[in-house]
Amino acid sequence: MSSIEQLSDRIPDFAKDVRLNLSTLMADETFSPQRKYGLLLASAIATGNAALIDAVESDACAVMTSTAIVAAKAGASVVAMNNVYYRFAHLVSNPQYKTMPPRLRMNVIGNTGMDRSDFELWSLAVSPINGCGACIDAHEKTLRVEGVSSEAIQTAVRFAASVQSVAIAIGAGRPNPSQARG
Repeated sequence: MSSIEQLSDRIPDFAKDVRLNLSTLMADETFSPQRKYGLLLASAIATGNAALIDAVESDACAVMTSTAIVAAKAGASVVAMNNVYYRFAHLVSNPQYKTMPPRLRMNVIGNTGMDRSDFELWSLAVSPINGCGACIDAHEKTLRVEGVSSEAIQTAVRFAASVQSVAIAIGAGRPNPSQARG
C-alpha cells in the first residue's frame, strides 16, 4: 500500500467525495508519472499539510527524478512568493504598484533542469491554491504557448483542487482534543 493510499484511508467518511476524487486522479493517465506526481507534490506543498506532503513525496520518489522533485519543491516555493506579491499588486487600489518591479529573486523559473511545460503546469497548480488570478493567467498563457491543451490544464487544476480538499479533510478529521479528554 502506498503512502497516498494510506493517507486516503485517513480521509473521514464525511469527505467520501474527496476520497473518491483522489482515487480517480491517482488512476488518471492524462500525464506521465513524473508530471502527475510533480503536480501532486507541488500542490501538497502549497497546502502546507505536513502529512500530505510526506505521503506524496514518499510516493513521488519512486517515479520522479531527484531533479524533478527539487524542481517541484522550488516551483511551489517561488510561486507561493509570487502569488502573494502579484495578488497584492492586483488587489491594491493604488495602480502604481502594478508598474513597479517586484525585485524578488526567482531565477529558478528559468533554470529548473526540467521540461518547461512540466514546471509551468506544477506552477499553475500552486496558483489557484494560493488564490492568485494574475499568476493563474500568466501560467495558463505560457502553457498554451508551450502547446499544452485546455483539457490538460483543466486536469492539472483538478489535481490541485483535489489535493487541497484532501488537506482540508484530513485536517478536519483529526480528533478534537477537548472531546478526547472525556
